[in-house]
Amino acid sequence: MPFGMNRKRWLALGAVGALIVLLIVIGARGGPKAEYFTAKVQKGDIRDVVDLTATINPVRTVQVGSQVSGTIAKLYVDFNSRVHAGETVALIDQSLFKGALEQAQAGLEAARANVTAARANLEQAKAKLVQAKDDYDRNGPLAAKDYVTQQALVLSKSNYEVSKAAVGSAEASVVQAQAQVTQSVAAVAVAQTNLDYTVIRSPVEGVVVARNVDVGQTVAASLQAPTIFTIAQDLTKMQLYAKTDESDVGRVRVHQDVTFKVDAFPKETFKGVVNEIRMNATTVQNVVTYDAIIDLDNPELKLLPGMTAYVTVPVASVTNVIEIPNSALRFHPALPPDQIRALYAKYGIPNDATTPPVGDAPRAPSTRSDSASERRPRVSDAEQGVIWKIRPDHSLEPVRVALGITDHAHTEALAVLGGTLQVGDEVITGAPVAQGQARGR
Repeated sequence: MPFGMNRKRWLALGAVGALIVLLIVIGARGGPKAEYFTAKVQKGDIRDVVDLTATINPVRTVQVGSQVSGTIAKLYVDFNSRVHAGETVALIDQSLFKGALEQAQAGLEAARANVTAARANLEQAKAKLVQAKDDYDRNGPLAAKDYVTQQALVLSKSNYEVSKAAVGSAEASVVQAQAQVTQSVAAVAVAQTNLDYTVIRSPVEGVVVARNVDVGQTVAASLQAPTIFTIAQDLTKMQLYAKTDESDVGRVRVHQDVTFKVDAFPKETFKGVVNEIRMNATTVQNVVTYDAIIDLDNPELKLLPGMTAYVTVPVASVTNVIEIPNSALRFHPALPPDQIRALYAKYGIPNDATTPPVGDAPRAPSTRSDSASERRPRVSDAEQGVIWKIRPDHSLEPVRVALGITDHAHTEALAVLGGTLQVGDEVITGAPVAQGQARGR
């Protein structure tokens, strides 16, 4: 065999051997290095807040209705009209009510005339009684002397008794006539009151925010008083009705300052104060909420009833602290348990340390002060978590930290309890799921 051909064979065998050695070395090193999504640890400000959605309402609204049924004859005010207490705002057709009043007044006059007639009859009955008594008194002695017959005596006595009964009947007629007068007076008063009710007056001073009827419309007050106008007493003082979830209601306090925005003025921030947290719970699709009542001033009348407000309730805030991405607190490397325990032991982390469950990062108990949200929890009371950072040699290092407040994007690191953590360190926030699955397959 020629020498050149042997040389080529040995070179080919050498290349194959080198490739095998390279594959062995790569396999010993564990293959390609794992890739992760990372973020740098940095300092910043964190504000823990409760976000609520609220509706703007006047402090007090009065519904002006009608106590009588009829047709609306006139409307003196409309939407946004400013009214004063006692001012006429509407008029119901008075034709029927005036007729009823005149009829009641006529009945009163008739009753008074009946009283006069009854009194005259009484006087007449009394006069007849006197005459009958005189006849009876005179015939008694005469009958004893036989000057008059006994029949005449009995007749005079009978006339006397009849006259007495007539006087009693006349007195009863007078009483009855007087009662009819009283009844007629009451009927006149009712008719007059109903006529007065046709004039609708404002009970308070304020602004008309709703008008529910038009001229010519019939209102029926048989079962309940129909609402004609809704008047807001003072629009310079308003309230927010904020729906507060049961998980957040414990973090909202009475007399707490809040801020809010509305869609009508997106660049302006308004202020308010929590006045009350009502205990009347509302349940909609198994979601329990409570109404937080927030007082606010509206001197420029910018805010209108019914607007939707987006309320921010500050719970706690810190400045210039180490902040950790919440995704880093949720990350857990896909390493064997023995290797994770070894890394924990290497960096002084107890083996019972666990990372927080997937979801929002844990939040230390609320430590808000009454004056400002500046208090921070003690390290011994704070919840803890484990994050993973990448060292300069591309190895992983677990770091156990005490957690402070969170804004649901970043969480405050109160202290490092295991491992090391500096500003600028790269912490792992996730791993490419698709590559990991492809590598496993």
